[in-house]
Amino acid sequence: MNIFILMAGVTACYTITSLSDKYAASSAEFSGDEFTFLMCSSLSIFLLPVLPFLQMHCTFSWQSFAAVLLVAVCKMLEFQMSAAVLKQLSAFELKAWMGTTLFVSYFTDVVYGADLRMSKLGCLVLAALGLVFIVRSEKENKTDYRQIALPLILYLASKYGYGMVIKGFTPYISSTAQLLPALVLISLVLLAKVSPRKIYRKNPRGVLTVTLARIPNAAGMLLENAVISISLTSYSLIQPMILVTLFVIGLLRRESQTRLNLFGSILCAAGIVLFQFF
Repeated sequence: MNIFILMAGVTACYTITSLSDKYAASSAEFSGDEFTFLMCSSLSIFLLPVLPFLQMHCTFSWQSFAAVLLVAVCKMLEFQMSAAVLKQLSAFELKAWMGTTLFVSYFTDVVYGADLRMSKLGCLVLAALGLVFIVRSEKENKTDYRQIALPLILYLASKYGYGMVIKGFTPYISSTAQLLPALVLISLVLLAKVSPRKIYRKNPRGVLTVTLARIPNAAGMLLENAVISISLTSYSLIQPMILVTLFVIGLLRRESQTRLNLFGSILCAAGIVLFQFF
């Protein structure tokens, strides 16, 4: 249950940032490069003060350098593609699509030594079915998937790839030692393509919103890396947990919900909770 507490912490942090990211992508009208620069530069700043309190290690090896570069590629893709995808998809529906990585992550955990249990697979099937119903309930938005198919696939690949890199290279370099240099590297690369002054003049409120949202985002990343070190499947379940949380928030706000949405959210939540007990 300790890992479930970590997952709940990540869910709380990322729920806040999901709503902010949707605003930045659809309302603030930042380009992919501008959105990525804002995220990476502000995350780097907010991660620096906590470094003395973290246990970090790093070997001077090609594996350590490769890990930083691969994390940079994954995060660059994640931020760039999320900015493109969120122009059409809701944050709610995007989390639902993360269900496609559940089974790949579980079998990856099995390769790393986890027991293959049919009961756990059954829970994942239950969660995945819930996600299918949720995606179907969002069809009324008339999203043109032909326009976002490639960005969506790359986004999902980047999320799974990030977990693989963090878990696979941790023996050589700790997760935070991989993440922070990667974020700084992305910021420096994009600094040649974007102007911080122009971004601020373009939408001061948007800059402030995105920047402040990186505070819980940074905390969520640290907790997320702790989850990855234990289980890639649990890492993949975080996004559906955020989805269920967004659904509950919608209910509390008395927003209208379709029957498919309600049924799918219940199935998804049941699958996630049961997975922790089997």
